[in-house]
Amino acid sequence: MSNVHERIDQLVKGHRVVLFMKGTAQFPMCGFSGRAIQVLKAAGAPELTTFNVLEDEEVRQGIKDYAQWPTIPQLYIDGEFVGGSDIMMEMYQSGELQALLNKA
Repeated sequence: MSNVHERIDQLVKGHRVVLFMKGTAQFPMCGFSGRAIQVLKAAGAPELTTFNVLEDEEVRQGIKDYAQWPTIPQLYIDGEFVGGSDIMMEMYQSGELQALLNKA
């Protein structure tokens, strides 16, 4: 496992809810990241750790390999890859996202 994958692994497994995004929760730097934050807030995410991939080129590329997912944002809950903003929106609309976030 490469160094960047180890760093990503520690982030994903060290926090309950992690969103790899462009920008920050306060200042998203792309529409998809902004929508992801809005969906998580609407779903009542109890805790949220964000990682700004624009500040770390290694992670920006590495996260795509880590999840075998080509786009950012990427959401992880309880160490598992959930998906990007479209999947998050679908899961929110079905209530699945809230169930995942609120399980003990």
